[in-house]
Amino acid sequence: MQNLRPSSFKSRLLVMLICVCLSFSLVGCLSAETKVKEFEPVVETTFLMGTVAKITIYDEIKDKEIFQRVFDRLTDIEQRMTINDDYPNSEIIHLNKVSGKEFVKINPDTFFVLEKAKYFAELSQGKFDITIGPIVKLWNIGSDNARVPGIDEINEKLPLVDYHDLILDKDNSSAKLNQEGMVVDLGAIAKGYAADEAVKILKEAGIEHAIVNLGGNIVAMNTKPDGSLWRLGLQDPYEIRGKSMGVVLLNDQTLVSSGTYERYFEEDGKVYHHLIDPDTGYPGENGLISVSIITKESVNADGLSTGTFLLGLEEGMKMIEKIPDTEAIFVTADKKVYVTSGINSSNFEITNPDYHLQTTPSPEAK
Repeated sequence: MQNLRPSSFKSRLLVMLICVCLSFSLVGCLSAETKVKEFEPVVETTFLMGTVAKITIYDEIKDKEIFQRVFDRLTDIEQRMTINDDYPNSEIIHLNKVSGKEFVKINPDTFFVLEKAKYFAELSQGKFDITIGPIVKLWNIGSDNARVPGIDEINEKLPLVDYHDLILDKDNSSAKLNQEGMVVDLGAIAKGYAADEAVKILKEAGIEHAIVNLGGNIVAMNTKPDGSLWRLGLQDPYEIRGKSMGVVLLNDQTLVSSGTYERYFEEDGKVYHHLIDPDTGYPGENGLISVSIITKESVNADGLSTGTFLLGLEEGMKMIEKIPDTEAIFVTADKKVYVTSGINSSNFEITNPDYHLQTTPSPEAK
């Protein structure tokens, strides 16, 4: 998932507005014969959290300020959790600045996300680690200054990557980084939390059917108005944004993907993607090009997607199979597709014949 850094090259915003909104395309439409009262979908799009935020409502809108209230809430989350220097009051920036020195009092929002992040770090055997910041800064993938760091640079920073050194004091709602120079980066989980918060506001306003899309973090509220399932196109990792390789059907669920195609650069003929392995300091290489998580809460899907990808197919599948109400779709570089035990023909379909579903049994059934 992308970091919480609004792009320094704002001239690309228009392209992102077009591309990111299409990355998970909505497939199909309401039946013309449905007896349910239909409302024209209302869409609002803006640029937040370093990506495109798109809200689509399929119900009658009684609260005319609903979109603004959602975007205001997302802005509040961004300003608290970003590591972009444009937001000097960010709690995460302050936490990083005083690393190795003192505890920092933080808002319940930020504390909740930090707690979640530590939980998923433990669950993923440390493959998801929000203290990866020093290594991420070395690579700078996603900017015009992306580069391959020297091995000495990586070895110097790797000791600073250790989620165990993020200390949380729940009684005082505060946090501390034990080592000076540590950097927390919530880019791989904060958008999931923000998507969940957007859904809360929509529900409070009486909205029952909507799609929240934060740069590919998708939440599908309930079903479509006619009772049928939402059909979302799953991005083809080898194609341009908006071209899918399959269709996922959702019912009051979230879909979040991590893949090598999201952000990358090429140097000396080799492609380097943004999913950095905390154990090595280099982009993970395990044969996977994409992992998609389907579950109930987007913060959980966001926290799981990166760790699952970096664990690899076998260990990643074992982990997901142990989590209730959670499924995963794994795509390998040779276009093989593996799914957990809850994925079947009723909720997933491959639409590109170049991809082939593998029928190997899941390591463990739920």
